[in-house]
Amino acid sequence: MIFSKLKENLKKTKEALDIKLSNVFTSSKDINEIIDEIEETLILSDVGFNTSTKICNNLRKDVKKQLDKSENGIKELLRNEMAEILNSANLEEYDSLNSNEKQVILVVGVNGVGKTTSIGKLTKLYQKNGKKVLLAAADTFRAGAIEQLDIWAKRSNVDICLGKDKQEPASVIFDATKKFEEGDYDVLICDTAGRLHNKKNLMDELEKMKRIIDKNLPDVRKEVLMVLDATTGQNGAIQAKSFFEKTAVNGIVLTKLDSTAKGGVVFSIVDELKIPIKYIGVGEGIDDIEIFDSKSFVDAIV
Repeated sequence: MIFSKLKENLKKTKEALDIKLSNVFTSSKDINEIIDEIEETLILSDVGFNTSTKICNNLRKDVKKQLDKSENGIKELLRNEMAEILNSANLEEYDSLNSNEKQVILVVGVNGVGKTTSIGKLTKLYQKNGKKVLLAAADTFRAGAIEQLDIWAKRSNVDICLGKDKQEPASVIFDATKKFEEGDYDVLICDTAGRLHNKKNLMDELEKMKRIIDKNLPDVRKEVLMVLDATTGQNGAIQAKSFFEKTAVNGIVLTKLDSTAKGGVVFSIVDELKIPIKYIGVGEGIDDIEIFDSKSFVDAIV
């Protein structure tokens, strides 16, 4: 069921890749020409120049060792190399959903990427795994953001620490850490301001939030998740780099794959920043979020 949803979400990315890859194999070419054209196809599909080059350099080595040099044989090797890129960031075998440790999750990302909606879905996912969740509405400068998160909190029947309009976001985080410390909570999920990633004051505010969490909850495991809109393509990679530098992002939640042909951006982000994709949106409902699986993702687009 979930894989069929994933395939449907990635339909535009798959169609864009399929058309280009089919053209690669239509006429008689030698292996090197075929791989050169595969590399060009990946670059045009938002995989990124450096990552596409890495994939195809490895593909050349793989093809030399393999007897099957048919279209299907080469595509299978390509899938393996693309999956290997996605797996390269999974440096830590930490299962946050099933861990007994208390956790704080700081959710970052620019406005419009589906950040608050993703928090609502994550809340439900953690609840389904037996966790008691507290939310912190620290996106105090976007009109309606506090009310929006409050609606999600009510849908899942979880507690929420509400900021006031234009309140300093870091002060909301301070209050939320105190409430978390005093209550019997397992997970604190914090919504943050999402103004443009190149605004220094936003990044400074995120740093301040992180310092407060570290100071008030020193023994609680921390995670920074960045919500990324797949439709932004390579701009998404630039956003990820900015947030990574300031807040040490250690996981990505990928949204809006169903409305873009630019799903290839996932590969350059993982490859260049070594940030794993942790969750993927597969629909609009509260339950439509899944743990990211690299093999399923690659199989859905190639």
